[in-house]
Amino acid sequence: MLTAKQLYLRRAKRARYQIRQKSHGRVRLSVYRSGQHIYAQIIDDRAGKTLVAASSNEKDARAKLKTGANKAAAKSVGQLVAERAIKAGIKEVVFDRGGYLYHGRVKELAEAAREAGLAF
Repeated sequence: MLTAKQLYLRRAKRARYQIRQKSHGRVRLSVYRSGQHIYAQIIDDRAGKTLVAASSNEKDARAKLKTGANKAAAKSVGQLVAERAIKAGIKEVVFDRGGYLYHGRVKELAEAAREAGLAF
């Protein structure tokens, strides 16, 4: 029987394989969801560098949000990462949900990033 972590890693590996197949050189919007916060970063895999990052753990976000573990926080982080990406000249990304299901906070972050101007 596989543990929850092993199942998560299996799903993440499967998702990243599909991303590599379909990215066509685009940068990757990666999401990490912890129990208390949500994090998003745009990564250039060719250079191996993080270009833009945002999280609900930042000082500005903590002042505005009641908690970093709800859909409102995810929406805020999605908008913030999209604004920073557009400012950095990034308009197209490929979405990396990791091993998480496209549901709840992950979905809210993705939809907020789309509304703020990122294309994926």
